[in-house]
Amino acid sequence: MLPSRHELRGMTMSYRSVNPFTEELLAEYPEHTDAQVEDLLAGAERAYRGDWAGRSFDDRGAVIAAVGELMAERAEELARLATTEMGKRYPEALYEVQACVAMFRYFAAESGAILTSRDLEVPDGSARLDARPLGVIFCIEPWNFPYIQLARVSVPILMAGNTVVMKHAPNVPQCALAFERLFVDAGAPEGLYTNVFLSNDQAASVIRDDRVRAVSLTGSERAGEAVGAIAASALKKVTLELGGSDPFIVLDDADLDLAVRLAVDTRTMNTGQACGGSKRFIVHTSLYQQFTERVSSEFEAMVPGDPMDPGTGVGPLVSEGALNHIREQIDLAVSHGATVLGGGCRIERKGYFIEPTLLGGVTPDNPVFGQELFAPVAMVFEVSNDEEAIALANASDYGLGCSVISADVARAERVGAAVDSGMVFINHMVDTAPNLPWGGVKRSGYGRELSHLGIGEFVNWKLVRTA
Repeated sequence: MLPSRHELRGMTMSYRSVNPFTEELLAEYPEHTDAQVEDLLAGAERAYRGDWAGRSFDDRGAVIAAVGELMAERAEELARLATTEMGKRYPEALYEVQACVAMFRYFAAESGAILTSRDLEVPDGSARLDARPLGVIFCIEPWNFPYIQLARVSVPILMAGNTVVMKHAPNVPQCALAFERLFVDAGAPEGLYTNVFLSNDQAASVIRDDRVRAVSLTGSERAGEAVGAIAASALKKVTLELGGSDPFIVLDDADLDLAVRLAVDTRTMNTGQACGGSKRFIVHTSLYQQFTERVSSEFEAMVPGDPMDPGTGVGPLVSEGALNHIREQIDLAVSHGATVLGGGCRIERKGYFIEPTLLGGVTPDNPVFGQELFAPVAMVFEVSNDEEAIALANASDYGLGCSVISADVARAERVGAAVDSGMVFINHMVDTAPNLPWGGVKRSGYGRELSHLGIGEFVNWKLVRTA
């Protein structure tokens, strides 16, 4: 629960909802007090021990399915809220809600089979593994997909028999509350899913709390380092889904039409604010000029405007800070020798708009070479063979996803296998689905979300050995 209007006087409103298109303040909320956090943690613990952990998969699935169906009923309302709160184009917001519904439906139906007990061979007697829940799981999620980020971690965690305490990003509080409201209105047990508005110091205290058994974070490298260190000091498991600078490799036999379409889509989807969006286009020399000219032309043709308007091609970035940061990165790249092949400027209109931008000539000694570009901005590189493409793809601290475009699937798979990444997509942009694991290597984090791997992250596989 949040403080009353009388209690709000004098409190700092750190959770603020600002429309990135109009730059208007929509709503603001205070952080929960320490006493409220204590009550909410106690409620999550009671729900776990007194109810949820003891339920069958069928009983849990009925609750989770009901939440998912309510989300489907409210799809347009939820999509509009995401668009106004973080600037996502409305068709993409609606797609995001539908993707969440698919996650609810999948795990409600499949979790029992995924986590069924597993018999083990032993020389005498019997042995098996039983999937048992851990307890209260604390999740910290970012703003860029304000519903998917919540659903893809919480739904499998809940179906495994745990309860969830969720700290969403401070700039999407309305989406956070709307998602929590789905559980309340669907009749889920009190304490099953709990939204909290916390300061970073409060979040650290929650991680250390003995009732919290594990932590899941999606966020920046800096956040991952901080949360990982705190969790380690408390001897708690943590999964980290961090940044990405995914390579998009175009081999010499690629279908150029397909390559251009996928490149434009992956770099402008969600206004480029996606950890799994490809940010480094690595193109064979025989296709390089055509590819760069066509991508630049496609970028230039994208119409900026109201993200609620179906005719809008590119919406605003999430905040003024995000806009300023990408402009600084573009300027930094150019000051160290990069060339703007298209775009590169703020769009002079109300709202946090940047032109879709293609940067060439970014050399390894350029400070931006190793940075993540969280906007519709890509770097493009020219290579003469597969080996150069692989070496350039691996010249990054990140290792989330990778796309390879080629008419020869076997060749593309060989290239993809040599790239240090958690995922590889052949003739496809990096994408997500309930039954596909999501996660990376290197400084993109560790652990997996979704699929049988994701739901297995937060269970205790208990050995039962009988003589």
